[in-house]
Amino acid sequence: MNPRTAGPSYRPVDLAREHGISTQAVRNYERDGVLPAARRTPSGYRTYTPLHAAALRAYLALVPAYGYGVGVEIMRAATRGDVDAALRAVDHGHAQLLRDRETLDAVEVTVGVLTAAPAGDRPDRPLTVGALAHRLGVTPATLRKWERAGILTPVRDRATRQRLYGPDDVRDAELAHLLRRGGYLLDHIATVIRQVRAADGPGPLAASLDGWRQRLATRGRAMLVAAARLDDYLAAVEQRADAEPERTPQRR
Repeated sequence: MNPRTAGPSYRPVDLAREHGISTQAVRNYERDGVLPAARRTPSGYRTYTPLHAAALRAYLALVPAYGYGVGVEIMRAATRGDVDAALRAVDHGHAQLLRDRETLDAVEVTVGVLTAAPAGDRPDRPLTVGALAHRLGVTPATLRKWERAGILTPVRDRATRQRLYGPDDVRDAELAHLLRRGGYLLDHIATVIRQVRAADGPGPLAASLDGWRQRLATRGRAMLVAAARLDDYLAAVEQRADAEPERTPQRR
């Protein structure tokens, strides 16, 4: 059924069956502005059109691509006719996917370097900020800046309050230094460091990279599907607007 042409009316259950969802979910989507407001029969029952069917297909395709919140944002904007706002939200999603791909690329590079480094290269005792700065060839102020960015999390000596960097901190500092030389921004580096920490080191993280890349590919494909469904809906909205008769001003 082409959503761009006029067609039959639907009950909530008809739209629900197509997607395996409940009729209450369909009504909730209408309430939340994801679907245009439905007309009512004289007895009060909702009547949906191919336009509503296209809206529901678009929203349910947007969710795996952009998430529930952004999916709602896009559909509300499209339904009220603010196409620019809808497409801006889509653009933000694509920009985020690109940043995630760049993060993955950076992780792959740094994991390769860190896993190849001999374990004996790292100190067996905590380093002071001055010692770590000398090791990397940077200033102590640089290390403190990385700390403020969330890249480094040194402990403090209880007596002197001096920063102490353990083996994992040294690893993170070396990784950050490598990425900075590659031109990466601090917030990007902080994201990479969090990935390494969450995997408990570069070894386990290296084993998860294929799955990570596959998830990004799946999200990218979902964005392609969502784009087609959203375009169908926007075209249906435009067609409905073109089909509405122009109102002639009444003479007084």
